[in-house]
Amino acid sequence: MKLNPQQIEAVRYLGGPLLVLAGAGSGKTGVITQKIKHLIVNVGYLPHTVAAITFTNKAATEMQERVAKMLPKSQTRGLTICTFHSLGMKILREEANHIGYKKNFSILDSTDSAKIIGELLGGTGKEALFKAQHQISLWKNDLKTPEDVLQTASNAWEEQIARVYASYQETLQSYQAVDFDDLIRLPAVLLQQNSEVRNKWQRRLRYLLVDECQDTNTCQFTLMKLLTGAEGMFTAVGDDDQSIYAWRGANMENLRKMQEDYPQMKVIKLEQNYRSTARILKIANKVIENNPKLFTKKLWSQFGEGEIVKVVACQNEQHEADWVVSQIVKQKLVGGDKTQYADFAVLYRGNHQARIFEEALRSARVPYQLSGGQSFFDKAEIKDVLSYLRLLANPNDDPAFLRAVTTPKRGIGDVTLGKLNTYAHEHECSLYEAAQNEEALALLNNTNRQHLQAFMDMFGNYRAKAETSEAGEFINSLLKEIDYENHLLASEEGKAGEIKWRNVSDLTGWLERKGEQDGKNIIELAQTVALMTLLEGKSEEEVDAVKLSTLHASKGLEYPYIFLVGCEEGILPHNDSIEEDNVEEERRLMYVGITRAKRQLTLTHCVKRKNKAHGSSPNPAAS
Repeated sequence: MKLNPQQIEAVRYLGGPLLVLAGAGSGKTGVITQKIKHLIVNVGYLPHTVAAITFTNKAATEMQERVAKMLPKSQTRGLTICTFHSLGMKILREEANHIGYKKNFSILDSTDSAKIIGELLGGTGKEALFKAQHQISLWKNDLKTPEDVLQTASNAWEEQIARVYASYQETLQSYQAVDFDDLIRLPAVLLQQNSEVRNKWQRRLRYLLVDECQDTNTCQFTLMKLLTGAEGMFTAVGDDDQSIYAWRGANMENLRKMQEDYPQMKVIKLEQNYRSTARILKIANKVIENNPKLFTKKLWSQFGEGEIVKVVACQNEQHEADWVVSQIVKQKLVGGDKTQYADFAVLYRGNHQARIFEEALRSARVPYQLSGGQSFFDKAEIKDVLSYLRLLANPNDDPAFLRAVTTPKRGIGDVTLGKLNTYAHEHECSLYEAAQNEEALALLNNTNRQHLQAFMDMFGNYRAKAETSEAGEFINSLLKEIDYENHLLASEEGKAGEIKWRNVSDLTGWLERKGEQDGKNIIELAQTVALMTLLEGKSEEEVDAVKLSTLHASKGLEYPYIFLVGCEEGILPHNDSIEEDNVEEERRLMYVGITRAKRQLTLTHCVKRKNKAHGSSPNPAAS
C-alpha cells in the first residue's frame, strides 16, 4: 500500500497522543495496520505491548489478515487486535478475583438478560421490557450505578428501573454471569478503583490504537484513558461526520474531551478519498457542511468527476421499488459479466422500507440479501448446544441449566423445575446446586427424581473430563450421548431437521479447529463462543445478490452502485429526529449512505406515501 503524505505522518508520529481524522474511504485501516508494523519493526515495540481495538469482529479480522501479510508470525506473537468487548473479557478473565467472580464466568446474551429483567419487572409487555433493558444498558454505558440513578431519578419510572437494575446486577453476580455491557463496564470500574491493577495493564499495553473513536460511549472512552494513562501513548482514529450511534450511547463529544484531556494531542486529517468520484463527494460534503464542526475537513478524490448523481422523484413507494429494481436489471444487462448483482445496494432509513423492495426483487427474479438476517448464533439449535458449553464452564448459570436440562426432552418439565427453583431461591443457591442436593431431590416424585439424576450423572461425567479432552472429540461425544441429531430430525418437518443438524456440524467443526489452533479445551472455548454470539450481529455469506440494508448497517461497506431511497422528510430525516431537534445525526447518517457509493449514486424520494395523508417533501439534500 502506497501512503500519501498525511498517512505517512500518521504512521510515523510518536510524539504523544494522536487523533487521526479519517474521512470516509480515506484508508484508515491501512494507516492502523502500517502503524502496527512501524511500531514493531522500526521502533522496537514488543508485539505483546501493542493493542489495536475495533468495534466489530469483521474489522478486527480484516486488520489481523492485513498484518499477517505484512509481518511473519515471529513478529506478531502476542499482538492484540480485537474488539473493545474482547479486550474487556481478557481483562476480566485475568482479574476476576478482584470483583468477586470466577475465571469461567458466563456471558449472557440479550435474550437471557431480557428474561431476567422481565421477571424482576413482574411481567410486562415487550415494548416496556425493551425500554427497561435499553435504559439499563445506557446507564451502564454511561458508567452510572443503580445508586447514581436513584439519586438523580426524575420520575417514578426511572426509580423503578433503577431498583430493577440493582436487582439485575445481584442476579448476574449470583449466576457468576455478566452481560454484554459489563464486559467493558466492569474492567473500567476496576481500573478506576484499583491502582495496582491499573498500573499492571498500563505497563503491559505500551501503545494503543483505537478505531472508530467517534462511536465510543463514556464507558469505552474511560477504559481507553485508563489503559493509556497520563502519557497517552495512543493513536485514535475517527470521523465526527460519521457518528451515527447516539441512540445506543455513543458520544461524539469524546473527540472534544480528548483535546481537553490531552492538550498536547496532535491532529492529522485524512481528506483524500480512495473510494468515490468527485461528484459523489461533492454531494456528501454539501450534506454535512450545515452541521456544526468539531474539526473542519473536506473530502476530495483523484478519480475524476464521474457519473452524474441522479435524483429521482417517484409517484409512491411501489413506483420507487419497481423503478429501482428496473434500473438494477438494466445496469446488470449492460454491464454483462463484469457487473455482479453484489455490486448493487439499496439503502434505507428504517427496516420497514425493505418489504416492498423484497417483493419487487422477487417479482423480477433478482437475488437479494437482506442485511440484519438471523445470526448463526441466534439459531435455536446453536443455542441448545451452547447452553451445554456454558453450563460446563459455569454451573451457576441458571439460564444455561434450564435450556440444557430440557433439551432434548428427558421427562424433566415445569413441575420438577418449579420445585427446584423454589428450593434454589429459598436457599440462595443455583439450580445446578439444588439438583445435587438430597433435600431438594426429596421434593420430587420417584420418576422425576430419576430423570433429573440421570441428567446430572451424565453431565457430571462429561464435566469431569472437559478440561482434559480435545474440544472436537468432546463435543461430538456429548452430542452423541444426548442423541441430539435424532432429536432434531424427529422434531422438525421435512428437511428442516437436516438443515439444523448441518448448522450444528458447522459449529462442532469450528470448535474442533479452534481448539486445535488455540490449544484450548471446551471450557476455555465457551467464553470465546459466548462473546462471538454477541459480536457477530448477523450471519451473511458472500453471495452474488443485491444488498438491502439500513443506513446504520451499511457503515464500513462500499458498493459500485448505491440507491439511497426514501430521501424525504419524515423518513430521512426521520420524524422522531425532526421532533427531537436531532437533524444533525440524520445528516451524518445520509453522509454515511452517500459515501458508500464508488461509481454511481441515485437518490429517490416519493411524492406521496400510503401512510401519509398529504404529499411528501423531498429531503433538501436530494432536491
